Amino acid sequence: MEFSLTILIIAITAAISISAFSRPQITNDLIFYPAAMNGGKQLHRFITHGLIHADFMHLFFNMFTLYFFGRLIESVFTLWTGSGLVFLLFYFSAILVASLPDYFKYKDQYHYRSLGASGGVSAVLFSFILLAPWETLYIWFIPMPSIAFAVLYVGYSVYMNKRGGDNINHGAHLWGALYGVVFTIIVKPQILSSFFKQLTNPPF
Repeated sequence: MEFSLTILIIAITAAISISAFSRPQITNDLIFYPAAMNGGKQLHRFITHGLIHADFMHLFFNMFTLYFFGRLIESVFTLWTGSGLVFLLFYFSAILVASLPDYFKYKDQYHYRSLGASGGVSAVLFSFILLAPWETLYIWFIPMPSIAFAVLYVGYSVYMNKRGGDNINHGAHLWGALYGVVFTIIVKPQILSSFFKQLTNPPF
């Protein structure tokens, strides 16, 4: 069986998340908490919040998505660059970059915390959508083109980000998605023209 960094990420994230469900101190130590990070302290939280989740459903949704799309994007990046480490850089830098806006927004507010791998998973998902905008995805058994899902995903994330009420960083969905598109274009600039060519030539 071929070694997969995607599977390794999923295994580590699941193990830490599940452990944190019954051990609140793990969550407290790893959660994204801008007030505790202010002044350059506890910077590990930029990354470690992506290793914990709010509950089993939150964990399952993120890791399920990562399983199906991460392996493909890992293979594509490895093909393009000759190294699987580029995918590793892509995923974890997406988690970091997607959390930066909320860091600057909430660094002086002690009530704000968030967790989850949404930034990295969104980056992977939107990298895939850039590669295959008309690929059929099944969302709760409902088929739709990946580009249509992208629109719904962004809309939902904007709504949930404004509503708030949980520790899930919905804003990271948006920034992660944007980062996934930008990173992919930087790695393979030709992909942008390929995307528009596919977009204007739907297979129906």
